[in-house]
Formats: sequence, structure tokens, C-alpha cells
Amino acid sequence: MTEEEDSIEQAAVARRERLKALKAAKELFDTPDGDAVRNESKAEEADDKDEEEAPNVKFRNYLPQDKQLQEGKLAPPVPSKFEDPVTAPPPAEKVDDPFLNIAPKKPNWDLKRDVQKKLDKLERRTQKAIYKLVVQKQNQAAEENGGD
Repeated sequence: MTEEEDSIEQAAVARRERLKALKAAKELFDTPDGDAVRNESKAEEADDKDEEEAPNVKFRNYLPQDKQLQEGKLAPPVPSKFEDPVTAPPPAEKVDDPFLNIAPKKPNWDLKRDVQKKLDKLERRTQKAIYKLVVQKQNQAAEENGGD
């Protein structure tokens, strides 16, 4: 068997033990104490003669002041020690998803790629137009200086 199967079986065994402990605790709550049974039988004998049966009173979380009622106090059950054998697996190493690396770093990179040829052409035309304007200004300045 592999380690994983062993750990699963160990967890199952531990769970069974906890369930058994819980069932035993439940049975403790459900069954009356020996004193309560004796008191009940005495009360039944007395009530059968004159009155109706008295209810069996159990006090789990309350301590009555009356001494007759204190006999109905139940001892608190002691649950078994609980240790959770199942632990979270250690975090796995961070693995980069190859599909996340496909996405571009800038959202408009494809637009720039598609338009780059046209931009280069426009840049050359712009540079030629600027050159013509500079030449025209120089010619005008030369005519003004030479024409005076």
C-alpha cells in the first residue's frame, strides 16, 4: 500500500474510535443513574398507593437547592480526547500556468504591430514635409536678406 492509502485507513480507524466514544457519551446521557432508578422505584411504590407517578427528573446543567432533587443530578460525561489526525497537505510549489504567459504584457501590442508599417510610412512623409518647410523658410530668409 502507498503512504496515502495508509493515512486514509488510519484516519478511518480514528474516526470509528471517535464515533464509538460519542455513542458511549450519548448512552450515558440517555440512561438514568442508579440512585435515580432506586428513588424512582420507591416513589412509584408510594404513589401507587395514593397518587399518580412522580416524573423522573434529571439535572444535567443545574444543581437544585432541594436535597431531594439533588439526588437527580447527573454526573457530566467525560468525552474522549479528540485529536484530528487529518492535516492539511503542505502547499505545493508554485507552478506557472503556461496559458497565463500567453497574454501580452500590454493590451494594445497587436494594434501597434498591425499599424507599424503605416506609421513608418507616415513618419517618412512627415520628415520630408518638415524638410521642405525648413528649406522654404531658408529660401525666403535668403531672398529677404539678398533682396534688401
